[in-house]
Amino acid sequence: MLKDINPKLPMRNKTTTKDFYLNRLKFQEFGSTDYDGYLMLEKDNIQIHFFEFKALDPKENYGQVYIRVDGIEKFHQLLVDNGTSIHPNGGLQIKPWGQKEFSILDPDNNLLTFGEPI
Repeated sequence: MLKDINPKLPMRNKTTTKDFYLNRLKFQEFGSTDYDGYLMLEKDNIQIHFFEFKALDPKENYGQVYIRVDGIEKFHQLLVDNGTSIHPNGGLQIKPWGQKEFSILDPDNNLLTFGEPI
């Protein structure tokens, strides 16, 4: 039986990725071991893992994660207030499939889409 999922996304620089997720998205580090070239972060009930890919060209990165949230408008405002850029094509809006969504790009162009049922 499936229980959980932890997406793994590429990162070019562990320090930059960690700073973005901790300070912009208010994630926390998961675990106490610092693995070379690997990073595990969590917020509430989700984890995202990152693997080092120094040769990654962000313009060619198609990493994407869809994250379901409660209180999307409050979370969106938190990100706007702390200076996080909302994707130009991913502003907070109601989608035809019954979700209110918005999207951001992390420093490596991994697309994070946040959605809540309407």
